[in-house]
Amino acid sequence: MTSTIHTGAEDAASVINDPRRRRAILWAICIALMAVVASVSGLNVAQPQLATTFDASQGQVLWIINTYTLTLAALLLLPLGALGDRLGRKPVLIVGLAAFGIANIAAAVAPVMEVMIAARLLSGIGAAMIMPVTLSVITSSFPDKERSRAIGVWSAVAGGGGILGMYLSAVLVDIASWRWLFALPVVLTVAALLIGARAVPNARDKAPGRFDALGALTSIIAAVGFTFALHEAPSLGWADPIVLIPLIAAALAAAGFILWELHTPFPLLDVRTFRNRGLSSGTTLLLVWFGVLGGVSLVLYPFFQVVLGWSGLLSTLAMMPLALLMMLASGLAPRLAARIGARASMVIGLTIATAGLALMAGLVSADGGYISVLPGLIAMGLGAGLAMTPATEAITSSLAREQQGVASALNDLSRELGAALGIALLGGVLVAGYRSAIAGLLSGVPEEFAATAREGIANATAISQDAGAHAEQILAAANDAFIAGWQQAMWVGVAVMTVLTIFVLFRGPNSFTPTEPLNETDDEAPNRSDARSVHREG
Repeated sequence: MTSTIHTGAEDAASVINDPRRRRAILWAICIALMAVVASVSGLNVAQPQLATTFDASQGQVLWIINTYTLTLAALLLLPLGALGDRLGRKPVLIVGLAAFGIANIAAAVAPVMEVMIAARLLSGIGAAMIMPVTLSVITSSFPDKERSRAIGVWSAVAGGGGILGMYLSAVLVDIASWRWLFALPVVLTVAALLIGARAVPNARDKAPGRFDALGALTSIIAAVGFTFALHEAPSLGWADPIVLIPLIAAALAAAGFILWELHTPFPLLDVRTFRNRGLSSGTTLLLVWFGVLGGVSLVLYPFFQVVLGWSGLLSTLAMMPLALLMMLASGLAPRLAARIGARASMVIGLTIATAGLALMAGLVSADGGYISVLPGLIAMGLGAGLAMTPATEAITSSLAREQQGVASALNDLSRELGAALGIALLGGVLVAGYRSAIAGLLSGVPEEFAATAREGIANATAISQDAGAHAEQILAAANDAFIAGWQQAMWVGVAVMTVLTIFVLFRGPNSFTPTEPLNETDDEAPNRSDARSVHREG
């Protein structure tokens, strides 16, 4: 990725002037985005059913959920992120939607866990083609005066769409079975195809040179290695070879990627652009926040469904304060950023969200029920909404219009890689905390029951039905152990969010100027070269 200078004529060539067509574009893009983000979180509501259907441990269920997110994150930026810029955004969107729909149909009929994981892998590949196109189409098609508002809508869908997707998925799980939750992304995919085939323009950029295959390979190794290590380390320990070898490979791949991108004439990602405050702080904020959000969503559903005994629908309704406040605050964030500045808005939002996470860690209890987590949900939703929109616009405003495919991919990568890493880390801490806490609570329970109970709270609940006199002890032990693992995971999240807030406070953008893609007044702004033309077909 090379930052470029472009002319006003080139900008005008890619802008859609018909407001009705712009609305249709926004509809198509947001529906496609909804399908992708709903699939990130949709399986969270089916965790107990997945565990019993496939006889899977809590760790294996995490992999079923995270395979999609990890594949999406690993392919987003580098192998597939700039594909729309080279081949045309419309065909990449159409092919991605087709692959995504087929994969979800395969997942719905998967007979064994291995087929389910393979389907989730293919679904992630399709999603990695879709997501970068969604934001790049908006930023290249909308005029500057409409761009911020459209990005606000996009951010609201990206932030709250996963929760809304879980709501509809929960309805399907409760009235039918968990397999029917894949009907939602299939329906959304068909709708996006029908609208997008007519409305979305086929804009593209002239390719500056050969494809950076080595950069793509090292980036995939780094993303997969780090996620695997974070997933397994809390249970196995950082010194275990199963953790240490992938971690070392990921670190070497990351270092090799940076060195290669600094020296290759046609880098897939010009790492020098991260000297720009807006780009570096925006991507870091989204990476960490979506990691925390992914981890929180992961632990909330077992708490609601297993500890409190709620249905999937009621459990998802309980998440609505987080989703609705996030969407509302995302819409208000541009006004706040215009008044007090992007950095101040981001810091205020992060501070509120961190306080909400601390409330969830400190107040949660089985006896306290929903009231013990509600204050934290409210604060997290409000804070996240205020921080996400300025972070997203800081990223897109840091790069030239003809490079919005890469800007979009960076934005999406931050979200999806953050979710993958967050689910791996916080989910791993939860699993390790659960196993450690339950070990001393099953004394006197026959080993055949105790071994199953140690696999996870859903497994413990299922086996308790056959445990006779030991049923009450197993259930109480599983609930207490889950709360202990929850608190450990949430306090880790608080620590990470605190570090992020401090980073943004000192390194966040003072402001961003949407009409100037790369703010040259920003300190340490990188040099720009090799202007490229933008080509648009009808």
